[in-house]
Amino acid sequence: MTITYKWFIIEVGKWGFILVLVAYKPVTAYYAKSQDFGLNYQGGRNWIVLDRSGFVSFSATMGRRKHPDLYCAPFPLYTVKVHHETGLVITAGGGGASKTGIKNGVHFLGLELVGGRHSATLLHSHDTDTRATMNLALGGDVIAAGQDGTCSLMRFKQCPKKDGHKAAARGAGGDGEQTAPRRRGGHRKAEGGGDEAETRDETTQMSVEAVGEVCSDRSPADPLQKCVRFSADLSLLLTGGADGHVRVWEYPAMKEKLDFKAHDGEIEDLDISPDNKIVTVGRDFACCVWSNDQLVVGLSWHDNMPHITDKMYRYQACRFAKVEDQSDALRLYTVQIPHKRDRKPPPCYLTKWDGRNFLPLLTKTCGNEVISCLAVSDSGTFLGLGTVTGSVSIYIAFSLQNLYYVREAHGIVVTDLAFLPDSPKGRGILGDNEAAMVTVAVDSRCKMHVLPNRRSFPMWLVLLLCAAIVVCVVLFLQHTFPGFI
Repeated sequence: MTITYKWFIIEVGKWGFILVLVAYKPVTAYYAKSQDFGLNYQGGRNWIVLDRSGFVSFSATMGRRKHPDLYCAPFPLYTVKVHHETGLVITAGGGGASKTGIKNGVHFLGLELVGGRHSATLLHSHDTDTRATMNLALGGDVIAAGQDGTCSLMRFKQCPKKDGHKAAARGAGGDGEQTAPRRRGGHRKAEGGGDEAETRDETTQMSVEAVGEVCSDRSPADPLQKCVRFSADLSLLLTGGADGHVRVWEYPAMKEKLDFKAHDGEIEDLDISPDNKIVTVGRDFACCVWSNDQLVVGLSWHDNMPHITDKMYRYQACRFAKVEDQSDALRLYTVQIPHKRDRKPPPCYLTKWDGRNFLPLLTKTCGNEVISCLAVSDSGTFLGLGTVTGSVSIYIAFSLQNLYYVREAHGIVVTDLAFLPDSPKGRGILGDNEAAMVTVAVDSRCKMHVLPNRRSFPMWLVLLLCAAIVVCVVLFLQHTFPGFI
Protein backbone atom coordinates (compact mmCIF):
# COMPACT_ATOMS: atom_id res chain seq x y z
CA MET A 1 0.00 0.00 0.00
CA THR A 2 1.20 3.50 -0.90
CA ILE A 3 0.35 6.55 1.19
CA THR A 4 1.03 10.14 0.18
CA TYR A 5 -0.44 12.88 2.27
CA LYS A 6 -4.22 12.62 1.98
CA TRP A 7 -4.18 10.08 -0.83
CA PHE A 8 -3.61 6.34 -0.64
CA ILE A 9 -4.14 3.36 -2.88
CA ILE A 10 -5.92 0.19 -1.79
CA GLU A 11 -5.40 -3.11 -3.55
CA VAL A 12 -8.79 -4.84 -3.50
CA GLY A 13 -8.41 -8.37 -4.84
CA LYS A 14 -9.97 -8.84 -8.25
CA TRP A 15 -11.15 -5.22 -8.38
CA GLY A 16 -7.62 -3.96 -8.84
CA PHE A 17 -6.66 -0.65 -7.26
CA ILE A 18 -8.85 2.05 -5.76
CA LEU A 19 -7.66 5.58 -5.03
CA VAL A 20 -9.17 6.95 -1.81
CA LEU A 21 -9.01 10.43 -0.30
CA VAL A 22 -8.43 10.65 3.46
CA ALA A 23 -8.64 14.08 5.04
CA TYR A 24 -7.54 13.07 8.52
CA LYS A 25 -4.83 10.85 9.91
CA PRO A 26 -2.34 8.33 8.51
CA VAL A 27 -3.45 4.74 8.50
CA THR A 28 -2.13 1.24 8.89
CA ALA A 29 -3.62 -1.63 6.93
CA TYR A 30 -4.67 -5.14 7.81
CA TYR A 31 -6.63 -7.97 6.25
CA ALA A 32 -9.91 -8.63 8.03
CA LYS A 33 -10.71 -11.79 6.07
CA SER A 34 -9.09 -13.69 3.26
CA GLN A 35 -10.78 -11.45 0.69
CA ASP A 36 -11.42 -8.39 2.85
CA PHE A 37 -9.23 -5.36 3.35
CA GLY A 38 -9.48 -2.90 6.24
CA LEU A 39 -7.90 0.31 7.45
CA ASN A 40 -7.40 1.11 11.12
CA TYR A 41 -7.12 4.80 12.00
CA GLN A 42 -4.95 4.80 15.10
CA GLY A 43 -6.18 8.13 16.41
CA GLY A 44 -9.95 7.89 16.22
CA ARG A 45 -9.98 4.12 15.69
CA ASN A 46 -12.12 4.38 12.57
CA TRP A 47 -11.92 1.48 10.19
CA ILE A 48 -13.08 0.58 6.70
CA VAL A 49 -13.75 -2.91 5.41
CA LEU A 50 -14.24 -3.83 1.76
CA ASP A 51 -15.98 -7.19 1.97
CA ARG A 52 -16.98 -10.01 -0.32
CA SER A 53 -20.63 -8.95 -0.33
CA GLY A 54 -19.77 -5.88 -2.39
CA PHE A 55 -20.26 -3.37 0.40
CA VAL A 56 -17.94 -0.91 2.07
CA SER A 57 -18.43 -0.71 5.82
CA PHE A 58 -17.42 2.01 8.25
CA SER A 59 -17.20 1.71 12.01
CA ALA A 60 -15.30 3.07 15.00
CA THR A 61 -14.04 2.13 18.44
CA MET A 62 -12.98 4.22 21.38
CA GLY A 63 -9.74 5.11 23.06
CA ARG A 64 -9.36 5.92 26.73
CA ARG A 65 -12.49 7.35 28.31
CA LYS A 66 -14.76 6.71 31.27
CA HIS A 67 -16.63 3.49 30.61
CA PRO A 68 -20.01 3.19 32.40
CA ASP A 69 -20.71 0.30 34.76
CA LEU A 70 -23.22 -2.37 33.85
CA TYR A 71 -23.33 -3.62 37.44
CA CYS A 72 -21.39 -3.15 40.66
CA ALA A 73 -21.18 -6.02 43.14
CA PRO A 74 -20.49 -5.81 46.89
CA PHE A 75 -17.40 -8.01 46.52
CA PRO A 76 -14.49 -8.51 44.08
CA LEU A 77 -15.54 -10.34 40.91
CA TYR A 78 -13.34 -13.13 39.58
CA THR A 79 -15.37 -14.87 36.89
CA VAL A 80 -18.29 -14.30 34.52
CA LYS A 81 -20.25 -16.40 32.04
CA VAL A 82 -23.35 -15.76 29.91
CA HIS A 83 -25.94 -18.53 29.79
CA HIS A 84 -26.56 -19.59 26.20
CA GLU A 85 -30.31 -20.21 26.39
CA THR A 86 -31.52 -17.49 28.78
CA GLY A 87 -28.89 -14.77 28.33
CA LEU A 88 -28.37 -14.59 32.09
CA VAL A 89 -25.06 -13.12 33.19
CA ILE A 90 -23.63 -15.25 36.00
CA THR A 91 -20.76 -13.65 37.88
CA ALA A 92 -19.08 -14.67 41.11
CA GLY A 93 -16.36 -13.77 43.57
CA GLY A 94 -15.92 -12.68 47.16
CA GLY A 95 -13.48 -11.98 49.92
CA GLY A 96 -12.58 -15.59 50.69
CA ALA A 97 -12.35 -17.17 54.11
CA SER A 98 -10.76 -14.15 55.79
CA LYS A 99 -13.04 -12.33 58.21
CA THR A 100 -13.04 -8.97 56.46
CA GLY A 101 -16.78 -8.58 56.19
CA ILE A 102 -16.69 -9.10 52.42
CA LYS A 103 -19.21 -11.74 51.41
CA ASN A 104 -18.79 -14.57 48.93
CA GLY A 105 -21.46 -15.22 46.37
CA VAL A 106 -22.75 -15.92 42.89
CA HIS A 107 -24.92 -13.23 41.30
CA PHE A 108 -27.44 -13.81 38.52
CA LEU A 109 -28.05 -10.76 36.34
CA GLY A 110 -30.80 -10.21 33.81
CA LEU A 111 -29.68 -8.23 30.76
CA GLU A 112 -31.94 -5.82 28.92
CA LEU A 113 -31.53 -3.49 25.98
CA VAL A 114 -33.38 -0.25 26.72
CA GLY A 115 -33.17 2.65 24.31
CA GLY A 116 -30.09 1.20 22.66
CA ARG A 117 -28.26 0.86 26.00
CA HIS A 118 -27.66 -2.27 28.02
CA SER A 119 -28.76 -2.46 31.64
CA ALA A 120 -28.56 -5.24 34.22
CA THR A 121 -30.92 -6.32 36.98
CA LEU A 122 -29.81 -8.45 39.91
CA LEU A 123 -32.24 -11.36 39.83
CA HIS A 124 -30.70 -13.53 42.50
CA SER A 125 -27.79 -13.61 44.93
CA HIS A 126 -26.53 -17.00 46.07
CA ASP A 127 -24.31 -16.99 49.16
CA THR A 128 -21.32 -19.35 49.03
CA ASP A 129 -20.48 -19.06 52.73
CA THR A 130 -16.71 -18.77 53.34
CA ARG A 131 -15.56 -19.82 49.87
CA ALA A 132 -15.08 -17.40 47.01
CA THR A 133 -15.75 -18.69 43.51
CA MET A 134 -12.60 -18.08 41.48
CA ASN A 135 -13.66 -19.70 38.19
CA LEU A 136 -16.75 -21.35 36.76
CA ALA A 137 -18.11 -23.15 33.72
CA LEU A 138 -21.66 -23.62 32.51
CA GLY A 139 -23.08 -26.97 31.45
CA GLY A 140 -26.71 -26.35 30.62
CA ASP A 141 -28.39 -25.33 33.87
CA VAL A 142 -25.46 -26.52 36.02
CA ILE A 143 -22.63 -24.34 37.29
CA ALA A 144 -19.24 -25.93 37.98
CA ALA A 145 -17.58 -23.50 40.39
CA GLY A 146 -13.97 -23.55 41.53
CA GLN A 147 -13.92 -22.81 45.26
CA ASP A 148 -10.56 -23.32 46.96
CA GLY A 149 -9.52 -26.90 46.15
CA THR A 150 -12.99 -28.16 45.26
CA CYS A 151 -15.31 -28.03 42.27
CA SER A 152 -18.86 -27.38 43.46
CA LEU A 153 -21.79 -28.19 41.20
CA MET A 154 -24.92 -26.06 41.49
CA ARG A 155 -28.14 -26.27 39.49
CA PHE A 156 -30.06 -23.05 38.94
CA LYS A 157 -33.64 -22.63 37.79
CA GLN A 158 -35.93 -19.75 37.02
CA CYS A 159 -39.22 -20.29 38.81
CA PRO A 160 -42.62 -18.86 37.83
CA LYS A 161 -43.38 -15.49 39.38
CA LYS A 162 -45.60 -15.65 42.47
CA ASP A 163 -48.48 -13.18 42.52
CA GLY A 164 -49.02 -10.88 45.45
CA HIS A 165 -45.39 -10.63 46.46
CA LYS A 166 -43.37 -7.47 46.12
CA ALA A 167 -39.83 -7.70 44.92
CA ALA A 168 -38.61 -6.60 48.33
CA ALA A 169 -40.44 -9.49 49.95
CA ARG A 170 -38.71 -11.93 47.65
CA GLY A 171 -35.40 -10.82 49.11
CA ALA A 172 -36.33 -12.16 52.55
CA GLY A 173 -35.75 -15.81 51.66
CA GLY A 174 -33.64 -18.07 53.82
CA ASP A 175 -30.46 -20.08 53.28
CA GLY A 176 -28.42 -16.94 52.78
CA GLU A 177 -29.98 -16.34 49.37
CA GLN A 178 -31.62 -13.22 48.04
CA THR A 179 -33.82 -12.74 45.02
CA ALA A 180 -34.61 -9.13 44.24
CA PRO A 181 -34.52 -6.98 41.16
CA ARG A 182 -31.82 -4.40 41.73
CA ARG A 183 -31.28 -2.46 38.54
CA ARG A 184 -27.80 -1.29 37.70
CA GLY A 185 -27.72 0.84 34.59
CA GLY A 186 -24.91 2.60 32.77
CA HIS A 187 -25.08 5.72 35.00
CA ARG A 188 -25.01 6.37 38.71
CA LYS A 189 -28.49 7.87 38.64
CA ALA A 190 -29.78 4.54 37.35
CA GLU A 191 -28.39 2.86 40.43
CA GLY A 192 -30.34 5.19 42.62
CA GLY A 193 -33.71 4.06 41.31
CA GLY A 194 -34.24 1.59 44.14
CA ASP A 195 -37.84 2.58 44.87
CA GLU A 196 -38.93 1.85 41.33
CA ALA A 197 -37.14 -1.51 41.33
CA GLU A 198 -38.73 -2.59 44.61
CA THR A 199 -42.29 -1.79 43.58
CA ARG A 200 -42.22 -3.47 40.17
CA ASP A 201 -42.64 -7.24 40.40
CA GLU A 202 -41.26 -7.79 36.89
CA THR A 203 -38.80 -10.64 37.39
CA THR A 204 -39.03 -14.38 37.90
CA GLN A 205 -37.69 -16.04 41.00
CA MET A 206 -34.45 -18.00 40.97
CA SER A 207 -33.52 -21.12 42.87
CA VAL A 208 -30.05 -22.59 43.28
CA GLU A 209 -29.35 -26.03 44.72
CA ALA A 210 -26.10 -27.89 45.34
CA VAL A 211 -25.88 -31.11 43.33
CA GLY A 212 -22.38 -32.32 44.11
CA GLU A 213 -18.78 -31.55 44.94
CA VAL A 214 -15.43 -33.10 44.01
CA CYS A 215 -11.85 -32.48 45.08
CA SER A 216 -10.10 -30.78 42.16
CA ASP A 217 -6.73 -29.90 43.72
CA ARG A 218 -4.69 -31.81 46.26
CA SER A 219 -1.93 -29.35 47.05
CA PRO A 220 -0.76 -29.91 50.64
CA ALA A 221 -0.95 -26.18 51.37
CA ASP A 222 -3.57 -23.79 50.02
CA PRO A 223 -5.23 -26.04 47.43
CA LEU A 224 -6.75 -24.07 44.57
CA GLN A 225 -8.65 -25.02 41.44
CA LYS A 226 -7.32 -22.76 38.69
CA CYS A 227 -9.67 -23.54 35.78
CA VAL A 228 -12.66 -25.66 34.79
CA ARG A 229 -14.30 -26.66 31.48
CA PHE A 230 -17.14 -28.78 30.19
CA SER A 231 -16.67 -30.73 26.98
CA ALA A 232 -18.79 -29.62 24.02
CA ASP A 233 -21.16 -32.59 24.37
CA LEU A 234 -21.34 -32.17 28.18
CA SER A 235 -20.05 -35.70 28.73
CA LEU A 236 -16.86 -34.62 30.54
CA LEU A 237 -15.89 -32.09 33.19
CA LEU A 238 -12.22 -31.04 33.38
CA THR A 239 -10.36 -29.14 36.08
CA GLY A 240 -6.81 -27.84 36.39
CA GLY A 241 -5.24 -27.25 39.76
CA ALA A 242 -2.36 -25.50 41.44
CA ASP A 243 -0.78 -28.94 41.91
CA GLY A 244 -0.29 -29.22 38.13
CA HIS A 245 -2.83 -32.03 37.73
CA VAL A 246 -5.62 -32.31 35.19
CA ARG A 247 -8.63 -34.19 36.50
CA VAL A 248 -11.41 -35.43 34.25
CA TRP A 249 -14.82 -36.61 35.43
CA GLU A 250 -17.58 -38.37 33.54
CA TYR A 251 -20.54 -36.02 33.66
CA PRO A 252 -23.16 -36.04 35.12
CA ALA A 253 -22.22 -39.17 37.11
CA MET A 254 -19.06 -37.36 38.35
CA LYS A 255 -17.04 -40.55 38.25
CA GLU A 256 -13.34 -39.73 38.03
CA LYS A 257 -11.97 -40.84 34.67
CA LEU A 258 -8.46 -39.34 34.54
CA ASP A 259 -5.99 -37.77 36.95
CA PHE A 260 -2.57 -37.00 35.51
CA LYS A 261 0.33 -34.63 36.09
CA ALA A 262 0.34 -32.15 33.20
CA HIS A 263 2.75 -29.44 34.40
CA ASP A 264 5.39 -28.72 36.99
CA GLY A 265 3.63 -26.06 39.01
CA GLU A 266 0.27 -24.40 38.54
CA ILE A 267 -1.97 -24.94 35.53
CA GLU A 268 -2.98 -21.51 34.27
CA ASP A 269 -5.65 -22.55 31.78
CA LEU A 270 -7.06 -25.48 29.83
CA ASP A 271 -9.59 -26.18 27.11
CA ILE A 272 -11.01 -29.19 25.30
CA SER A 273 -11.70 -29.50 21.57
CA PRO A 274 -14.84 -31.00 20.00
CA ASP A 275 -12.87 -34.24 19.41
CA ASN A 276 -11.80 -34.26 23.09
CA LYS A 277 -8.19 -33.17 22.65
CA ILE A 278 -7.12 -31.36 25.83
CA VAL A 279 -4.81 -28.34 25.74
CA THR A 280 -3.18 -27.12 28.95
CA VAL A 281 -0.91 -24.19 29.74
CA GLY A 282 1.21 -23.96 32.86
CA ARG A 283 3.66 -21.75 34.66
CA ASP A 284 6.45 -24.10 33.56
CA PHE A 285 6.56 -22.34 30.13
CA ALA A 286 4.79 -25.30 28.48
CA CYS A 287 1.64 -25.64 26.41
CA CYS A 288 0.69 -29.28 25.91
CA VAL A 289 -1.85 -31.20 23.84
CA TRP A 290 -3.23 -34.40 25.38
CA SER A 291 -5.29 -37.32 24.16
CA ASN A 292 -6.74 -38.66 27.39
CA ASP A 293 -3.63 -38.72 29.63
CA GLN A 294 -1.13 -39.25 26.80
CA LEU A 295 0.96 -36.32 25.60
CA VAL A 296 0.39 -35.67 21.88
CA VAL A 297 2.65 -32.67 21.34
CA GLY A 298 4.22 -29.75 23.13
CA LEU A 299 3.57 -26.47 21.33
CA SER A 300 6.31 -24.01 20.41
CA TRP A 301 5.16 -20.60 19.19
CA HIS A 302 8.49 -18.80 18.63
CA ASP A 303 10.47 -21.19 16.41
CA ASN A 304 10.78 -18.51 13.73
CA MET A 305 11.56 -15.73 16.21
CA PRO A 306 15.27 -16.12 17.13
CA HIS A 307 15.27 -13.03 19.34
CA ILE A 308 12.95 -14.82 21.80
CA THR A 309 14.49 -17.44 24.07
CA ASP A 310 12.70 -20.32 25.77
CA LYS A 311 12.38 -18.66 29.18
CA MET A 312 11.45 -15.15 28.07
CA TYR A 313 7.72 -15.86 27.76
CA ARG A 314 5.19 -18.20 29.28
CA TYR A 315 1.72 -19.19 28.15
CA GLN A 316 -1.18 -17.49 29.93
CA ALA A 317 -4.39 -18.67 28.25
CA CYS A 318 -5.77 -20.98 25.55
CA ARG A 319 -9.08 -21.35 23.74
CA PHE A 320 -10.43 -23.49 20.92
CA ALA A 321 -12.75 -21.82 18.41
CA LYS A 322 -14.56 -22.69 15.23
CA VAL A 323 -13.97 -20.82 11.98
CA GLU A 324 -16.75 -18.76 10.49
CA ASP A 325 -18.00 -20.19 7.17
CA GLN A 326 -15.74 -23.27 7.52
CA SER A 327 -17.58 -26.04 9.35
CA ASP A 328 -14.66 -28.50 9.37
CA ALA A 329 -11.96 -26.03 10.44
CA LEU A 330 -10.83 -25.56 14.02
CA ARG A 331 -8.51 -23.00 15.55
CA LEU A 332 -6.61 -22.78 18.81
CA TYR A 333 -5.63 -19.39 20.24
CA THR A 334 -2.96 -18.89 22.88
CA VAL A 335 -1.65 -15.86 24.74
CA GLN A 336 2.03 -15.51 25.67
CA ILE A 337 3.15 -13.00 28.30
CA PRO A 338 6.66 -11.99 29.47
CA HIS A 339 7.98 -14.14 32.29
CA LYS A 340 9.76 -11.17 33.86
CA ARG A 341 8.75 -7.55 33.77
CA ASP A 342 11.31 -4.97 32.70
CA ARG A 343 11.31 -1.23 33.11
CA LYS A 344 10.55 -1.09 29.40
CA PRO A 345 8.00 -3.92 29.16
CA PRO A 346 8.23 -6.22 26.14
CA PRO A 347 5.04 -6.93 24.19
CA CYS A 348 2.65 -9.80 24.76
CA TYR A 349 1.86 -12.13 21.86
CA LEU A 350 -1.28 -13.73 20.48
CA THR A 351 -0.90 -16.92 18.41
CA LYS A 352 -3.38 -18.68 16.14
CA TRP A 353 -2.90 -22.42 15.59
CA ASP A 354 -4.50 -25.01 13.37
CA GLY A 355 -6.70 -26.88 15.82
CA ARG A 356 -6.28 -30.21 14.01
CA ASN A 357 -2.52 -30.54 13.47
CA PHE A 358 -1.46 -27.86 15.99
CA LEU A 359 0.84 -25.98 13.65
CA PRO A 360 1.19 -22.21 14.22
CA LEU A 361 -0.58 -20.12 11.58
CA LEU A 362 -0.05 -16.55 12.76
CA THR A 363 1.53 -14.68 15.66
CA LYS A 364 0.99 -10.99 16.40
CA THR A 365 1.88 -8.65 19.24
CA CYS A 366 -1.05 -7.50 21.36
CA GLY A 367 0.36 -4.56 23.30
CA ASN A 368 2.70 -4.04 26.23
CA GLU A 369 0.07 -4.48 28.93
CA VAL A 370 0.22 -7.96 30.45
CA ILE A 371 -2.74 -10.06 29.33
CA SER A 372 -4.76 -11.63 32.14
CA CYS A 373 -7.62 -13.42 30.33
CA LEU A 374 -8.89 -14.51 26.92
CA ALA A 375 -12.34 -15.19 25.45
CA VAL A 376 -13.62 -16.20 22.00
CA SER A 377 -17.03 -15.39 20.52
CA ASP A 378 -19.35 -18.28 19.64
CA SER A 379 -18.92 -17.62 15.93
CA GLY A 380 -15.12 -17.65 16.23
CA THR A 381 -14.99 -14.17 14.68
CA PHE A 382 -13.73 -12.14 17.64
CA LEU A 383 -11.22 -12.56 20.47
CA GLY A 384 -11.51 -10.67 23.74
CA LEU A 385 -8.52 -9.78 25.92
CA GLY A 386 -8.28 -8.31 29.40
CA THR A 387 -5.11 -6.98 31.04
CA VAL A 388 -3.68 -6.65 34.53
CA THR A 389 -3.96 -2.87 34.22
CA GLY A 390 -7.71 -3.02 33.57
CA SER A 391 -7.70 -2.47 29.81
CA VAL A 392 -10.04 -4.34 27.46
CA SER A 393 -9.62 -5.06 23.75
CA ILE A 394 -11.32 -7.03 20.99
CA TYR A 395 -9.40 -8.56 18.08
CA ILE A 396 -10.41 -9.99 14.72
CA ALA A 397 -9.73 -13.72 15.01
CA PHE A 398 -8.71 -14.18 11.37
CA SER A 399 -6.01 -11.51 11.25
CA LEU A 400 -5.30 -11.00 14.98
CA GLN A 401 -5.71 -7.25 14.45
CA ASN A 402 -7.05 -4.94 17.11
CA LEU A 403 -10.56 -3.70 16.46
CA TYR A 404 -11.56 -2.24 19.83
CA TYR A 405 -9.58 -0.96 22.80
CA VAL A 406 -10.46 0.82 26.03
CA ARG A 407 -7.52 1.71 28.19
CA GLU A 408 -8.05 1.06 31.92
CA ALA A 409 -11.75 0.33 31.54
CA HIS A 410 -11.43 -1.21 34.99
CA GLY A 411 -9.39 0.18 37.85
CA ILE A 412 -7.45 -3.03 38.34
CA VAL A 413 -6.82 -6.46 36.79
CA VAL A 414 -9.53 -7.81 34.49
CA THR A 415 -10.27 -11.27 35.85
CA ASP A 416 -12.65 -12.67 33.23
CA LEU A 417 -14.67 -11.80 30.15
CA ALA A 418 -17.40 -13.39 28.04
CA PHE A 419 -19.12 -12.60 24.75
CA LEU A 420 -22.89 -12.62 24.45
CA PRO A 421 -23.90 -16.00 23.01
CA ASP A 422 -24.90 -16.60 19.41
CA SER A 423 -28.42 -17.70 20.37
CA PRO A 424 -31.92 -16.24 19.85
CA LYS A 425 -31.85 -14.72 23.32
CA GLY A 426 -28.30 -13.45 22.90
CA ARG A 427 -29.06 -11.86 19.54
CA GLY A 428 -32.11 -10.17 21.03
CA ILE A 429 -29.97 -8.58 23.75
CA LEU A 430 -27.24 -7.73 21.27
CA GLY A 431 -29.46 -5.24 19.44
CA ASP A 432 -27.92 -3.20 16.64
CA ASN A 433 -24.40 -4.37 17.45
CA GLU A 434 -22.07 -6.84 15.80
CA ALA A 435 -20.75 -8.20 19.09
CA ALA A 436 -20.92 -7.48 22.80
CA MET A 437 -18.63 -8.61 25.61
CA VAL A 438 -19.04 -8.57 29.39
CA THR A 439 -15.98 -8.02 31.58
CA VAL A 440 -15.43 -8.25 35.34
CA ALA A 441 -12.53 -7.24 37.56
CA VAL A 442 -11.30 -7.12 41.12
CA ASP A 443 -12.77 -3.60 41.33
CA SER A 444 -16.20 -5.32 41.75
CA ARG A 445 -17.50 -3.86 38.50
CA CYS A 446 -19.12 -5.55 35.55
CA LYS A 447 -18.95 -3.67 32.24
CA MET A 448 -20.35 -4.14 28.74
CA HIS A 449 -18.29 -3.52 25.60
CA VAL A 450 -20.04 -3.40 22.22
CA LEU A 451 -19.00 -3.35 18.57
CA PRO A 452 -21.63 -1.41 16.58
CA ASN A 453 -22.78 -2.85 13.30
CA ARG A 454 -20.84 -1.48 10.37
CA ARG A 455 -22.59 1.07 8.19
CA SER A 456 -22.53 -0.30 4.65
CA PHE A 457 -22.51 1.33 1.24
CA PRO A 458 -22.85 -0.43 -2.16
CA MET A 459 -19.52 -1.16 -3.82
CA TRP A 460 -20.68 0.38 -7.10
CA LEU A 461 -21.22 3.71 -5.35
CA VAL A 462 -17.74 3.64 -3.83
CA LEU A 463 -16.17 2.76 -7.18
CA LEU A 464 -18.12 5.58 -8.83
CA LEU A 465 -16.93 8.08 -6.23
CA CYS A 466 -13.34 6.89 -6.59
CA ALA A 467 -13.54 7.20 -10.38
CA ALA A 468 -14.94 10.72 -10.00
CA ILE A 469 -12.06 11.62 -7.68
CA VAL A 470 -9.52 10.28 -10.18
CA VAL A 471 -11.13 12.32 -12.98
CA CYS A 472 -11.08 15.45 -10.80
CA VAL A 473 -7.40 14.92 -10.00
CA VAL A 474 -6.53 14.46 -13.67
CA LEU A 475 -8.47 17.61 -14.64
CA PHE A 476 -6.81 19.55 -11.84
CA LEU A 477 -3.33 18.46 -12.91
CA GLN A 478 -4.14 19.23 -16.56
CA HIS A 479 -5.33 22.71 -15.60
CA THR A 480 -2.36 23.40 -13.32
CA PHE A 481 0.27 21.89 -15.60
CA PRO A 482 -0.79 22.35 -19.26
CA GLY A 483 0.45 19.50 -21.39
CA PHE A 484 0.60 17.15 -18.39
CA ILE A 485 -1.33 14.55 -20.37
